Amino acid sequence: MDDQTFKKLLQLVSILIKKQDTNISEQERLAVTLRFLAFGDSYKSLSVSFCIASCTIFLIVPPVCRAVYKWLKSEYLKVLCTQEESNEVAFKFNKLLNFPNYIQVGAVDGKNVQIAAPPNSGCKFYNYKGTHRIVLMAVVDAKYNFLYIDVGCNGRVADG
Repeated sequence: MDDQTFKKLLQLVSILIKKQDTNISEQERLAVTLRFLAFGDSYKSLSVSFCIASCTIFLIVPPVCRAVYKWLKSEYLKVLCTQEESNEVAFKFNKLLNFPNYIQVGAVDGKNVQIAAPPNSGCKFYNYKGTHRIVLMAVVDAKYNFLYIDVGCNGRVADG
């Protein structure tokens, strides 16, 4: 993500992710979360990189994800509605990435995100890794722009 895009996203979500009772800035909160989502770094690894305790990072990532989703879902994230939009996605995959006959919805992937166990959830969010998780699923176009995301499916299911 370039600096201009980061600043624009920060401007949109800063009100929702700002905390009065901490020394961790909105910029750091967003950077930690984006690094976690992009590279799948562990909380321990992020703790070393950002000099923030891993238990604090555990408390930062989920609310920042919710804030980003809240601001981006209406204006930037949408499901492809028409055949023309689907054809355009397929055309771009062929032209930009030399990936012909690509499925017309985009590239789909999922990620398990560790969370604190929700109250009264039992084992619904508990998965094979021994932690409580939710699933983030995303669809992107050939330029890595998000076309659709879904966050919140219980982590007991696979992220595929």
